[in-house]
Amino acid sequence: MIDSHCHLDHEPLLSDLTNVIRRSRDIGIKKLLTISTSFESFERIKTIIQKDKMIYGTIGIHPHETKENKITSDIIIKNITENDKIIGIGETGLDFYYNNSDKDNQIISFKEHIEASIKTNSPLIIHSRDAEDETFNILNDYKDKNLKILMHCFTGSLNFAKKLLTLNAFFSASGIITFKNSAELQETFRFLPLDKILIETDSPFLAPVPNRGKKNEPSFIDYTAQKLADIKNISKLELVNFTTDNFNKLFFD
Repeated sequence: MIDSHCHLDHEPLLSDLTNVIRRSRDIGIKKLLTISTSFESFERIKTIIQKDKMIYGTIGIHPHETKENKITSDIIIKNITENDKIIGIGETGLDFYYNNSDKDNQIISFKEHIEASIKTNSPLIIHSRDAEDETFNILNDYKDKNLKILMHCFTGSLNFAKKLLTLNAFFSASGIITFKNSAELQETFRFLPLDKILIETDSPFLAPVPNRGKKNEPSFIDYTAQKLADIKNISKLELVNFTTDNFNKLFFD
């Protein structure tokens, strides 16, 4: 089992990292991918990935942070090539729900991440909220570049998912699929091919039922895996095998 998206540099995970890792191993997690959201976040991640062989990291600027964090493809490429445990680019993308950074800054930053992904052949971890058309149109401009696309914490429409499949995208399910009000999202994941699905916690956010409302951690991924297995009408073991293989193909092939 692999948690494809967590934020180990956030509290309360950071100050309890030894126990977080232990509890992750106890439920069968083999890899943790801790995700960069800013330059400050990335500095912490460079230290965290040295703590345990199971932890890998990414470099990227979250769309919320693009006002203060100006990144270029050259900066991303330099850090990817200097550290073999930095295996992905992001999280990047577009968030027009909160607009914590203006749209132009978000789009410029997103394109810098995309260029770095193409040049390094590294997976691109994408956040998209209230920006389905804009996200797809930008990605579609690069459709001939063999982008490795991972839609993190996917909550988009079925139509958006179908369009992204034409770009060979992968989709990560978070604890949101366990929520009572997620029937439409569950139907989308029922439709998505098993060979295009990953699982994540996005911890310390979005704890799944029955821990909703608590601070999330990687070990809670077990509940998301079971719910997704139920949605796909397969055993949890089969679901775990598929999502683990998908992660390894995307990030290590």
